[in-house]
Amino acid sequence: MLYQIYEAQRTLLEPFADFAQAAAKLYSNPLSPFGNNPLSQRVSASYELMYRLWKDYEKPEFGIKTVQVGDGEVVIHESVALDKPFCELRRFKRFTDDPQRLEIMKKQPAVLIVAPLSGHYATLLRDTVRAMLQDHKVYITDWKNARTVPLDKGIFHLDDYVNYVQEFIRHLQSQYGNCHVVSVCQPTVPVLAAVSLMASRGETTPWTMTMMGGPIDARRSPTAVNNLAMNKSYDWFENNVIYRVPQSFPGAGRRVYPGFLQHSGFVAMNPDRHLSSHYDYFEHLIAGDDANAEAHRKFYDEYNAVLDMDAAYYLETIRVVFQEFQLVHGTWDVRGPDGRVERVKPEDITTTAHLTIEGELDDISGAGQTEAAHELCTGVPKSRQKHLEVKGAGHYGIFSGRRWRDVVYPQVREFIQRFHESDKQPRRSRAAAAAAESDA
Repeated sequence: MLYQIYEAQRTLLEPFADFAQAAAKLYSNPLSPFGNNPLSQRVSASYELMYRLWKDYEKPEFGIKTVQVGDGEVVIHESVALDKPFCELRRFKRFTDDPQRLEIMKKQPAVLIVAPLSGHYATLLRDTVRAMLQDHKVYITDWKNARTVPLDKGIFHLDDYVNYVQEFIRHLQSQYGNCHVVSVCQPTVPVLAAVSLMASRGETTPWTMTMMGGPIDARRSPTAVNNLAMNKSYDWFENNVIYRVPQSFPGAGRRVYPGFLQHSGFVAMNPDRHLSSHYDYFEHLIAGDDANAEAHRKFYDEYNAVLDMDAAYYLETIRVVFQEFQLVHGTWDVRGPDGRVERVKPEDITTTAHLTIEGELDDISGAGQTEAAHELCTGVPKSRQKHLEVKGAGHYGIFSGRRWRDVVYPQVREFIQRFHESDKQPRRSRAAAAAAESDA
C-alpha cells in the first residue's frame, strides 16, 4: 500500500505545486501589482522553494546539441540504436560538413558507456557523455523506468542485465569491428561478468574496460550503502522495500523497488547537506543570484528524477554483489538467453586492457572496491592494467564536474587511445563497413 499512498499524496500536492509556481512568478514580476512591495522577492522565493519541493520530477533530457571536436563544433543527433524491453541503447551521432574533421571522427574509437541502474536515469552521466563525444563515437545504456514496462514484457533479472551488455557490445562490434566499454558505479560488476563470459566462449572481447567507482569487491572499505546491504537479510529487503506498481502506470502490478524509496535513501545519507543547499537556494533567489539559483535547479532536476527497478534485478544484485560476493568468490553463474548456465570467470579475459578509477572521498563505493578487478583478471598482463585514485574526488566527481573533465577524462582518453588497435580490426561485412564509413 505504500506505493499507492505515495501516489495519492503526489496527486494531492500537484495542484498546490502548480499554484506555488504561479504565485512565485506573480510576485517576482515587476509589472505585477504584487511585485512592487519590499517583501515581494522574499514571498516569491518562498513560493518557488515550495514548488521545487512539491513538484514531480520527470526524466530529464540529455540535451547535448553540439560538442567541440578539434578546433570546431559538431552537431549531435540523438537516436535509439537498439530498443529492449527494459533498456534503450542510445546513440549520439556527430555531424559536420568539414571534410578534415569528418575524417578525424571516422577514425575515432567507438565507446559503450554502461550507465548505472540504481535509481537515477542515465542522464546523470550527461557530463560523461559530453566529454567522451569530443574524441569518440558514443553509445549509452538508457535504462527504462520499470513502472512503465508492462508485465507481459517479462521480469528483469540481473542475468538479463549481463545479457543486455553482451548484446550491446556485439552490436558495436558489428558496426566498428570492436569497441571500448566504460562502466560507472553499479554496472562495473555485470560488465565485468559480461566480458568474462564472452572471453570464456572465445568471443572477441572489447579492447578496453574502464571501471569507475563500482562495488567489484564490496567487502573492502565498506560504506554506509554497503553496510545496509550486508547487514540486512535478503528477506528483510523483500518484505520492506518491494511494492507493486499502482494501476495508473503501464507496468501496473509489477514488483519493484520504487524510485521514491531510493531517493529517500539518497537524501538520508546527507540530510544536512540537502537542507543547507535548499536554504542557500532560497537566499540566492532573494538576492537575485540567478546563476547560483539555476545551478541548484539543474542539479536537483537530475537528482530528484528517479526510476523504479524491477524487484528481481534489485534483490538479485543485493544477494550476488553485496551479500554472497559471488564475483570475487568465483561462484557466480549466469543464465544466457538460450537458457544455458555459465560460470563467470574473469581470469579467462586475456586481451582486454582495463582501467579502474576510484575517488579518494567516495562514500558509495569505498577504497579498493573497484581496484579489486585487477586481482580477478589474472589473465591480463600487468602492462595492460592501470589504476587511478582521484584525490579530493567523491563518488560523482569521478564522472561529472571539474575533476572529471580536467583530471579523469584526459587519462581515460589516453588509455583508450593507447589500446585502440584500429589497424587490427577483424574483417567486417560490406554493410558494417559502409555504416562505419558514414559514421561520425
